[in-house]
Amino acid sequence: MRQIVFTEENKAVIREIEKAEPKANEVSVRMRYTAISAGTERANLVGGKNVSGGQAYPRQLGYSGSGYVEKVGEGVTDLKPGDRVITVWGKHMEVNTLPRENVLKIDSDDIPMEEAAFILIASFSLAAVRKLRPEIGESGIVAGLGLLGLFSVQFMRIAGMYPVIAVDMNEERRLLALKLGADYVFDPTDEDYKKKILAITGAGPDAAVEVTGNGAALNQTLKILKPFGRISLLGCTRTPTEVDFYKDVHMRGITMIGAHTIARAQTESRPGFWTLNDDLISILKLMKAGRIHFKDIIHEIHSPLEAENVYDRLANDRNFPVGVVFDWDKIRV
Repeated sequence: MRQIVFTEENKAVIREIEKAEPKANEVSVRMRYTAISAGTERANLVGGKNVSGGQAYPRQLGYSGSGYVEKVGEGVTDLKPGDRVITVWGKHMEVNTLPRENVLKIDSDDIPMEEAAFILIASFSLAAVRKLRPEIGESGIVAGLGLLGLFSVQFMRIAGMYPVIAVDMNEERRLLALKLGADYVFDPTDEDYKKKILAITGAGPDAAVEVTGNGAALNQTLKILKPFGRISLLGCTRTPTEVDFYKDVHMRGITMIGAHTIARAQTESRPGFWTLNDDLISILKLMKAGRIHFKDIIHEIHSPLEAENVYDRLANDRNFPVGVVFDWDKIRV
């Protein structure tokens, strides 16, 4: 079978590997779609040092996907071949063989498989919004409108926040945020940016999700927050960042919250800190009910055979599309 691998800096290839048979309490999933997580995958592709999973090549990505159960190992009785599932921490490959707990059944035929491929990534945003402990009617701002930011906009709206403000320099992404539920959108480079935010919120937004991964943008958001506001740090700056903690955090009573997806409750959910599995189930419920959808963020669907070109664009094009998936059926025809 085939897998996409980063073999060296700025180099992605599709290679043949041996398929792993499921052992006890494992499940083999024939992948239909795997989603590109642009920020994480770009950092690994270009040789970033501050990345999860180590620094050596080859690097293997592709942790969010959807597919069909192909085979189950001994002890797995609640899944059967043909079941529609999402995979958690899999790879960009034809068949992922994973522990049973890393495979979640899609219990509704109304959820498209291409949208289901983004559910794990979306759970990162849900966790970040939960950690803000939003109250109905509080104002919220999302800085950075890549995948995680656009998901955060939807979850802020579902949580009852108003207004939901979305911020990005890219006009196309701002328009998409409006379509997904933002009440206002702004370009952070606008000279009247802060004045416009304050005109809408009064003393500033109550809470923010910061997803730019940019130190200057983080400081800009800190400065416009309402006193005693909260900020969830979902974006990864990956490089040292200077913050005036005394003036912008300490004196203003700002709460800064680390929101990396591994910073979760592990065994039991509690207010503001849910387990990954409970977040995934919540997203499935919301999609089944039609309360959220991901169709508008999917901009390109590619054959895995196009991986080298796709990743060349990811490395070099700062306007790489928001939602890109690989369709593994395209190499089976």
